[in-house]
Amino acid sequence: MVVGPRQAGKTTLVRELAAGALPMSYVTFDEAGARRAASEDPVGFVAGLKRPVAIDEVQRAPEVLLEIKRIVDRDPRPGQFLLTGSARVLSLPRVADALVGRVETVALWPLSQAEIESSTRNLVDALFSGVPPMVSGASAGREAWLGRALAGGLPEARERLEGSRRDAWFSSYLETLLEKDVRDLADIRALDEIPALLTLVASRSTGPLNIAALASELRVSEASVRRYLALLEAAFLLLRVPAWRRNLGRRATAAPKCQLVDSGLAAHLLNLDRRRLATDEALGGGLFETFVRMELVKLAVWSEARPNVLHLRTRAGRFEVDAVLERRGGQLVGVEVKASATPSKRDFRGLEELRDSRGDDFLAGVVMHPGEQTIPFGDRMWALPVSALWS
Repeated sequence: MVVGPRQAGKTTLVRELAAGALPMSYVTFDEAGARRAASEDPVGFVAGLKRPVAIDEVQRAPEVLLEIKRIVDRDPRPGQFLLTGSARVLSLPRVADALVGRVETVALWPLSQAEIESSTRNLVDALFSGVPPMVSGASAGREAWLGRALAGGLPEARERLEGSRRDAWFSSYLETLLEKDVRDLADIRALDEIPALLTLVASRSTGPLNIAALASELRVSEASVRRYLALLEAAFLLLRVPAWRRNLGRRATAAPKCQLVDSGLAAHLLNLDRRRLATDEALGGGLFETFVRMELVKLAVWSEARPNVLHLRTRAGRFEVDAVLERRGGQLVGVEVKASATPSKRDFRGLEELRDSRGDDFLAGVVMHPGEQTIPFGDRMWALPVSALWS
């Protein structure tokens, strides 16, 4: 099952595979006829498919998953079904157990900057090797990253010129996603609070998630906020970034950060453009942090290290690290994000605390910044230009 946000490229990828490298039949539940047939008679519909088969947007007719389970239980050969979904369809109560242990899930996020530049280098693996790339002569300042963050990684948004055309596309995208994917996941009649919730999350993505504060702003119950956040996460609009703690039990109770999965959509919701960001350093710093952290999430998916991406903030707020990458064996890489092109020793305080507490398990700490070159800052510490994410 290939899952990810709507318009991230799942359909294009699967159709190309079905027509070439992985020949198979193809059906999409975005077509009303196929969707109706699958919903009304899932047994007959699946029986009539020529396998192997790709089924696109399976969350729109999740009834077929129970029949697919029955077939796979009887004939467990892998590769009979290739599914895609713009929602975490396996979280639906009526099919939650349908494919447990029977499906491999691959997340397809919006395009990373490395993909856009056709780069095969993975910064995450370089950091886990303990030898960050030695960059020199990179573009410096806000222009090194701002255009990329405003465009985001959704292919169709990137094709539209910055300004009114791109804003119109994002508005239509949100409307379609809420009307289709969110309603597929839950029978919610009033969606008025959800765009406002998305905007609030986008504006507060640099700090821990505060359910009570969001509920107060929206004038709804905390239970409603939790439900809406779960739906938006299931629709791949939001990403929770768990807190890192040495004690695994404490991780479950620590507040995560929460951010939109696409920086272009976040900028649209916050009405950010080049002119506004030129005069508001706080907004620019927030967008830069969420842009960098999401790029690390995308790189982590196809890295050899395959780390989890978390964040660290002590209870007293004494120090924090914007992104903590943790490999299965417990080895760590810390990434602090600073919008200043001239990082200082002070910017490394959180990384140094993490290094000193983890000893040899701490492999590298970097301050990601919009500067020109890589600069060593002591034991396993570097200032690293943001362009290392894609070049």
